[in-house]
Parts: sequence; structure tokens; C-alpha cells
Amino acid sequence: MSRLSRPDARTVAVLAALGALAPLVMLVVWRRQDLLGVVLALLCVLMTMVAGVAVSAARQVDDPEPADRSAAVGPPELMPYGIDADTLDALDSRDALRAVRDRRRGSNGLSGR
Repeated sequence: MSRLSRPDARTVAVLAALGALAPLVMLVVWRRQDLLGVVLALLCVLMTMVAGVAVSAARQVDDPEPADRSAAVGPPELMPYGIDADTLDALDSRDALRAVRDRRRGSNGLSGR
């Protein structure tokens, strides 16, 4: 048994766009407002979504992201207060964030305000 090769993302995008165009033309020409019209409309939406995802995949292949994203962020010394995005998501209160800032500065919560 031979294996079939996967089609390129651009090929899938073109075929899905043509597949979305056919039911759209049928809807416009026939002007059906029954179950068949609904099925054709849903098929058109489905094929349009497949085409959009395929175009996005083709763009991602053309412009790959850098392999090491940690170097792009910068050293931790330059990051504000040494807090990463996950920690900021976990802190949902301004008081907790202020306590982290004060502890980082070494003032133990006593600011000169």
C-alpha cells in the first residue's frame, strides 16, 4: 500500500475557495429558502473557514517564528521588577502587585507616602 502525500497549504486554500464558490453560486442562482438552501449556506461557510485556515498555514510556513524566543524578550534584569507575564496573570489585585513591588525594592511594605 502506498502512502498519499499531503497537499500543500496553498493547494488546499485554492480548492477550498473554489469549493466555497460553487455553493454560493448555486444559492444565488437557485434562490432556495428551504433545507437545501441552509445546507448550501453552511457548506459555503465551512469551505470558507477551511480556506482561511489554509491561507494562515501557508503564511506561517513562509514566515517562521524565531526558534529561541527567550533571547528576544531580553535579560531578566531589564524586565520590570523581574515579574513575567504568568505571574502578572496570577496577580489579580493591585495590593498584591504593590506588595511584590515593595518586597522587590526591599522596603518591606513601608513606602515613604
